[in-house]
Amino acid sequence: MKKKILKAKKTPEKIGLFNLKAPKGSHKRRKLKGRGPGSGHGKTSTRGSKGQTSRAGRDFYLGFEGGQSPLIRRIPKRGFTSKFKREYQIVNLSDLNRIKESTITPELLESKGIIKDKGKRIKVLGDGEIKNPVSVQAHAFSKKASLMIVKAGGKTEVISEDISYGE
Repeated sequence: MKKKILKAKKTPEKIGLFNLKAPKGSHKRRKLKGRGPGSGHGKTSTRGSKGQTSRAGRDFYLGFEGGQSPLIRRIPKRGFTSKFKREYQIVNLSDLNRIKESTITPELLESKGIIKDKGKRIKVLGDGEIKNPVSVQAHAFSKKASLMIVKAGGKTEVISEDISYGE
């Protein structure tokens, strides 16, 4: 017959900053190089023998392909980015139709949430219809938009902008 041995239950140990330890294997010793054959990293100091990679001060640059013409130089370059490109915030006539004011300014458009930044350029496009006569201030208007605003009895005012390249 086997006897059952009752073990006393251990009370859980308190965890705090006073008894925290790093888990086993989380800290590795530093590899000591060039300290003789007994260290296991002596003689060539883990660099192999001879050649470019065994020498001090010589390193490969990103994309180095061992003297072969690198991929970055073999692939044709395409595209162009102009530093004079103008970016506009788009406002449609359907957006302007919702505003009941007689004069529409960038400040008003920003307060109504139609544009995000009144300091950036605004362009009015002719998507939708405008019914009431309004005076609209913007940096640019499409032909259709300006025609429809004037047709409704309103007027378009182009805001002059300070020329600042490379924004």
